[in-house]
Amino acid sequence: MPDSQGFFEVPGHLKASMAANRLQLTKRQVNRLVQRYRADGAAGLISRQRGQPGHRQLTDGMANIALAIIRDRYPDFGPTLACEKLRERHGISLAKETVRKLMTEAGLWIPRKQRPPSIYQPRNRRSCVGELIQIDGSDHCWFEDRAPACTLLVYIDDATSRLMQLHFTYSESTFSYFEATRAYLERYGKPQAFYSDKAGVFRDNHKQNDHGPGVTQFGRVLYELNIDIWCANTSQARGRVERANLTLQDRLVKELRLEGICTMAAANAYVPAFMADFNRRFAKPPRSDVDVHRPIRQDEDLDRIFTVRQLRKVLHVLTLQYDKAIYLLADTPFNRALIGKYIDVFDYPDGRIEIRADGTTLP
Repeated sequence: MPDSQGFFEVPGHLKASMAANRLQLTKRQVNRLVQRYRADGAAGLISRQRGQPGHRQLTDGMANIALAIIRDRYPDFGPTLACEKLRERHGISLAKETVRKLMTEAGLWIPRKQRPPSIYQPRNRRSCVGELIQIDGSDHCWFEDRAPACTLLVYIDDATSRLMQLHFTYSESTFSYFEATRAYLERYGKPQAFYSDKAGVFRDNHKQNDHGPGVTQFGRVLYELNIDIWCANTSQARGRVERANLTLQDRLVKELRLEGICTMAAANAYVPAFMADFNRRFAKPPRSDVDVHRPIRQDEDLDRIFTVRQLRKVLHVLTLQYDKAIYLLADTPFNRALIGKYIDVFDYPDGRIEIRADGTTLP
């Protein structure tokens, strides 16, 4: 009869390759075992390492010495760091898995699988309107098959779950958030803080950029307006805006279908009426009646604040480069003094480019 692999077996005869496959050994090892069996019988199949110390066995007392050092000097260290310090400071070279096993058996380390699960308790709502605004972008087929998919920027108040701003745009870009945030500020004033995810618009993980470590263009705008921004570690932390996105992907899509809307411009014109109805149905009353939005000051020029700014170096021929273009500065004594220095390039949402140095616009 053929075996599971389609080979016919002859009683008492089995190919070495087939035996190796069944025993999950190499063909070479099977041949060695056959030779031992022929020479010594069944006893030859017993491993010759039985009863012998392992090749990687620790020397006598080494485990106790390492554990004593860890207990005395590194009780709160993880196995990897403790292994490094044993090697660097005490000349004890052990594998990190060996250190992990020793620390686990001694109760100095609890493996992650054995730790109790973390509990994330719900966070209380803020007390006042405008104290914390959760923001997020939702990519979805908002117009179903009537138009391509696009992005909806959602601004929701943490204290009340009230929709504060909805803005349809092509993508979650810096200029898109500039446009939506400026409309928000002009309507309500400045909130205390925004709460976002760790998208590149809100958080820069590079060590250094033109505006300092970890500061994006959007972050610079909020800094100039004295508005905080916090980036959540998990989507659960921004539960209100995440749940609002799911609701909008159901209700708003159907409302747009009933209204026959299939363009972003028409949708942006419709959303104020939708938000009023949505808030009437789902918004919660705040614990405090105080609205902590702050008015925009007269010295806060929103046109100039909501720009992308980049530093560029003035070359010796009075030129600088930005966005694959070369800008030639006028040959004046003031501009000559700027050679070798970095000056600001203001990129406005409408496409205008402005070059400024020491608060002066350069022709």
